[in-house]
Amino acid sequence: MYFPRAIAAIVAVVFAGCATPEQLAAQKAQEVDRLVQIYGPACDKLGYKGGTDQWRNCLLQLSIKDDLAYHNFSLYNYYGPYRPYGPYWMY
Repeated sequence: MYFPRAIAAIVAVVFAGCATPEQLAAQKAQEVDRLVQIYGPACDKLGYKGGTDQWRNCLLQLSIKDDLAYHNFSLYNYYGPYRPYGPYWMY
């Protein structure tokens, strides 16, 4: 008796996460607008002319910098500078 309800609930959850290409495009446009609003003035102050490739690159670089700081990523770890294969004594 509960089996069909469970299947219906699982199907509803799976399809609730789907988005159309138009919805995904609108979501990306909102994300770009947010980047321009947050980082645009900083890139303008740094001397980049709005709408140029260098200005857009500045937006992305500042966004990446903040994302790395938010997730507490560092090129230095417990063992010192980042080494891709482990601590210094392995070299």
